Amino acid sequence: MTATRPTLSGPRHAVSAGHYLASTAAIAVLEAGGNAVDAGCAAGMALGVLLPDLVNVGGVAPIMIRMADGTVETIAGLGHWPRALPPDVFMREHGGRIPDGVRRTVVPAAPDAWITALERHGTMGFADVAQFAIRYAGEGFAVHPLLAETVAAHAAEYARYPSNAAIFLPGGEPPQVGARFVQADLARSLAFMAEEDRRAAAKGGRMAGLAAAHAAFYRGDIAREIVRFIQAEGGFLSMEDMAGFRSRLEPAVACAWRGHTLLTCGPWCQGPALAQALLLMERAGFGGMAHNSADYLHLLTECVKAAMADREYHFGDPLFTPVPLDALLSPQHLDARLRQIDPQRAHPAMYGPLLGQGEPAQGPQRADLPKVEADTSYVAVVDRWGNAFSATPSDGSWNSPVVPGLGLIPSNRGSQSRPDPAHPSGVAPGKRPRLTPNPAMLVTAEGGVMPFGTPGGDVQIQAMLQVLLNVFHFGMELQDAIEAPRLASYAFPSSFAPFDYFPARVAIEARVPQVVRDDLAARGHEVKDWPEMTWLAGSVEAVLSDPQAGLVRAGADPRRPAYAVAG
Repeated sequence: MTATRPTLSGPRHAVSAGHYLASTAAIAVLEAGGNAVDAGCAAGMALGVLLPDLVNVGGVAPIMIRMADGTVETIAGLGHWPRALPPDVFMREHGGRIPDGVRRTVVPAAPDAWITALERHGTMGFADVAQFAIRYAGEGFAVHPLLAETVAAHAAEYARYPSNAAIFLPGGEPPQVGARFVQADLARSLAFMAEEDRRAAAKGGRMAGLAAAHAAFYRGDIAREIVRFIQAEGGFLSMEDMAGFRSRLEPAVACAWRGHTLLTCGPWCQGPALAQALLLMERAGFGGMAHNSADYLHLLTECVKAAMADREYHFGDPLFTPVPLDALLSPQHLDARLRQIDPQRAHPAMYGPLLGQGEPAQGPQRADLPKVEADTSYVAVVDRWGNAFSATPSDGSWNSPVVPGLGLIPSNRGSQSRPDPAHPSGVAPGKRPRLTPNPAMLVTAEGGVMPFGTPGGDVQIQAMLQVLLNVFHFGMELQDAIEAPRLASYAFPSSFAPFDYFPARVAIEARVPQVVRDDLAARGHEVKDWPEMTWLAGSVEAVLSDPQAGLVRAGADPRRPAYAVAG
């Protein structure tokens, strides 16, 4: 195939991020001598400004870092439920659902995650990397089509909250493409943290500055204003929740595949389902199948469905929920799942549990496509020393109120917990929701590394799997692999309320030939047509170091305003 853009390559470093100005922020940091962590944090914070409908400065920011010496670490970047939360409040007071508004608030984790990454592996201060986010919040940027589309689609929700409407509905109307979008309150909040960083660093050095920026958000004026507002609106967040918060450092899940090593985050997010789906594909034997043939797409869909069924039965915060990860990735379990897969017929419902836990979903049936929220973005960086950074910041802005005067929304990611505490990802005081954002990396057999990820909710691991196989099985150039047509299954409960479940349903970009789509329908898949290229199929960004060529390559997905830069 011929991509609409080239794969970019540079001899030193490369970045790919969900907005072109975030990519330029990262490359500016790299050119100034910063490392991949400095650059990734700069881009990640900028995404919270540049994609304010999809990413929140006060939201979530799961991060994976691999240093040049091979050290791998994940920073969860995911807040927990307030400790004062009554565990049964959603079942008792909200009819078994998690409502919009402040009651879905968990501790805002993103500022801590960026600062933790800088403390542990960066070389710059908070003010150095936050300057780009501050600039674009205060000076503004041009509204891109997806931002205009998202705000227009959710105009009624934004209008419910005066503080949201003031930012997203200027003059009472959604912003127009090309208009200048300014977030003055957010600029002041970030500038306050940067000033605290500079003041403390001048006396005590870089680490003192980072600690001061952290304190400004979690124990100082910002924290007090967040807690005052949330509690006044009927929420449960406390100063104790804020002051005691630090993102957990979690081990990566490593999966060997064809001499490479796939690294995902743990079962507090959906990352291990990517590893399971990949291993299922490998053990099923797809080597002779043509790219995007009916046989290939059928097998891929069924492997995804099996892995996502296990996600539903088992994944959750491992501090609260025992997750049998070794068993799920074991050859015995993988083979048991493969025995359930018919190479000629779509499984008509959700795959049943095999490890003695869970019940298949009995979800609602609708004729339309599943509801998909356009939240989340992504950034990948590899620097000249071989350090790699992968992060998937997120949290939308239409279903919870902006804190007046601060310009940010404390993380509303509680929407990804189940209201019933008995569910593996059920709500509980101090527990983290099960997150869809899941940054990943592939360490190649040749000694290179590929950080990659995408927005897209439950589509994330599906888009990531397809791009991974496009590059490392079908041998595509990185940009070709990203732009190739994709499909997604919805035959498992959604991670988002109302947790829709659509047995046998797949959506496929229209560039997949009609004869293939017809073949899949004949096998029992309920095929829904997407346009030729749609943001609903994810927006995969990736950077791949090539030690043999001495280059770092990058690709970005034109399905959203993502761009890559190499240098």
